[in-house]
Amino acid sequence: MARYAMLFDIDKCSGCYNCFMACKDEHCGNDHLPIAKAQPEMGHFWMNIVEKERGQYPRIKVSSIPVTCMQCEDAPCIAKASNGAVYRRPDGIVIIDPVKSKGQKQIVDSCPWGVIYWNEAEQIAQKCTLCAHLKDAGWKEPRCVEVCPTAAIVYGDIDDPASEIARQLAAGGAEVYPDKKADARVRYLALPRLFIAGTVRYSDVDECAADAKVTLTAKKAQRSTTTNVFGDFEFEGLGVGDYELTISKPGYKSHTMSVACKNDMFVGKIVLRK
Repeated sequence: MARYAMLFDIDKCSGCYNCFMACKDEHCGNDHLPIAKAQPEMGHFWMNIVEKERGQYPRIKVSSIPVTCMQCEDAPCIAKASNGAVYRRPDGIVIIDPVKSKGQKQIVDSCPWGVIYWNEAEQIAQKCTLCAHLKDAGWKEPRCVEVCPTAAIVYGDIDDPASEIARQLAAGGAEVYPDKKADARVRYLALPRLFIAGTVRYSDVDECAADAKVTLTAKKAQRSTTTNVFGDFEFEGLGVGDYELTISKPGYKSHTMSVACKNDMFVGKIVLRK
């Protein structure tokens, strides 16, 4: 049995909104029956971009996270719909029938991800279809995947070990979008975690401390990096906890500090002394 889905690599997503616009171009004003009626021009986000701002001045980061139908394994929308208004195709894609779903607003309310929308004019529930109509016409990928300039979206059959999406999932590290209860087939790589960042300078000269070694220790685990030409360093992908930072540079005394990380943190300017 096939199970088509998508994998989003957040490290590769530039927040260009090409996927968003391609979805609008394909579905707004265009019926693709029996898969879907036209997407309204306003209020529907079958492919949405959630921008997560992290950190504090002077170190602010923004991650762009595409969010669409998660193609749940045990889809709540299928369970809540009556008369087979929501069904799973043999290829695994969950579809809302544009005729049978009329008047069934409970389909919208059933989605834990909030990615099913109500078409007030048609009185039907609607969502991303993974461009199933294009797949049926011989296309190899949905429009959003086709237009992504950074290859941040991977589409395919997760049950086919030869597919790119299956290979990437097998490599590990993919996650479900957080804080939801449904078991989603759509997965994410490099979802934003906490970061610790700072800047290192010398005490005796008015210069940034480039190429200083920075070591982050948590319990028995260690990670190391070096400062860039501006004296900046950063550790990404961290969890809540207590850490120890050690900065060292030949010719200067090592500097060690404790960091209680509960949020994204900029620890400020660290001065290395002779």
